[in-house]
Amino acid sequence: MIRVALVISGCGHLDGAEIFETVFTLLELDKNNVKTRIFAPNQKQHYVINHLTKKEVVEERNVLVESARIARGAIQSLNELQVKDFDALILPGGFGAAMNLSDYDRCTINSNTYGN
Repeated sequence: MIRVALVISGCGHLDGAEIFETVFTLLELDKNNVKTRIFAPNQKQHYVINHLTKKEVVEERNVLVESARIARGAIQSLNELQVKDFDALILPGGFGAAMNLSDYDRCTINSNTYGN
């Protein structure tokens, strides 16, 4: 059986994972009997957007907690991901992938957020 790690970065295309991309990916993986586990970094979001007004709000949210909305609670902290346990990695889109999984200004991946 193929094993896939899905890494999401919050909830919502403006400050997290794009919900349709994440849900449709999970649906297709399930339809094809792929064993999937979902991960997200347990850290503060880079920023929070009000998706109605599309403006930044002064509020703190945790990426793992927000990602659990999409995963319906079946999620683990990204630092628990063991690369050797998976055949593939999927990172659904959304601006959160850039802002919450990397240092967007320096174009580097946040290496302290993932496992081995």
